[in-house]
Amino acid sequence: MRPMSGRKPRPRPSAAGKGPRLGRRALLLAGLSAATLGPAAVWAARPGSDLIGRLRFHLTRREDVLLDVARRWDLGMLELSAANPGIDPWIPPPDRLVLLPTAHLLPDAPRRGIVINLAELRLYYFRPDGVIETHAIGIGRQGRETPLGTTRIVRKAKNPTWYPPASIRREDPSLPRVVPPGPDNPLGTRALYLGWPSYLIHGTIKPYGVGRRVSAGCIRMYPEQIESMYERVPIGTPVRVLEQTIKVGWHEGELWLEAHPDYDQLEELEIRYTMTPKPPPAGAFDHIRRKAGERAHEIDWDRVEAELVARRGYPVRITGSRPRTVNTAAVSLGDLY
Repeated sequence: MRPMSGRKPRPRPSAAGKGPRLGRRALLLAGLSAATLGPAAVWAARPGSDLIGRLRFHLTRREDVLLDVARRWDLGMLELSAANPGIDPWIPPPDRLVLLPTAHLLPDAPRRGIVINLAELRLYYFRPDGVIETHAIGIGRQGRETPLGTTRIVRKAKNPTWYPPASIRREDPSLPRVVPPGPDNPLGTRALYLGWPSYLIHGTIKPYGVGRRVSAGCIRMYPEQIESMYERVPIGTPVRVLEQTIKVGWHEGELWLEAHPDYDQLEELEIRYTMTPKPPPAGAFDHIRRKAGERAHEIDWDRVEAELVARRGYPVRITGSRPRTVNTAAVSLGDLY
């Protein structure tokens, strides 16, 4: 796995490589909008729709680190790499148009409380007022997987104290038995304790670990996101943890597909920022056909197969004849960041 820090600088790639380019006027507009517009991770529920958000773009600059862009938009590093394979998030080439996967199909689960989809490294909070929040998360690494199932929030803590479990202290005997609140506490400034002992939703002092499989099983969020959500999540909120690599849903009368990398491909994205294509997952075509019901004959199966192989992690329309991605038919000032 690539180290998180200590990398030696290397020459920046030439801007003459592959990828979208914009003219001088668009560059100026992008620069103006980048300074004033921010993320939108909170959405009002739309009756009959399974889709929230819209895709956006970021035009890279010479000083960019895409992991900082990802944090600004509440995205994880790996979902950004899946949507833009081959781009180094530490040293991206300048003047490259990067797609921000800020549109999401809702998981196939009851829309109440907190729903966590490990496959997409993302949390959804269905608030009682009908608003939906979605946030990037870090999850358990191999051998320390975050458990699947249902539980609830049993307590909350600001500036929590961490009591490292015995299993973690066996891995690192230098850890103290108690870590008080402060800059060295890996729980950050907020913690939501689950009904499963030793599992929490919490902040972090290592924000680059959000959107990756690096924790000991807990669910990490960016510090500013957990601090915001913490105030709205009451004790007793139900929590459902599932694993849905393939999501299918309806929006504006058309069927959409969202396919995510599997865990082996996520490991490749960690190392090479790209991944080896794989055949469509078993049962994916049948799942899509069931979701389409009587309109299965309208599905563009070539598009479905292409997306199931590419697994780019954002919604694509698979019925109808209009442009097939969310608000990407043209690049406008409102979509450039």
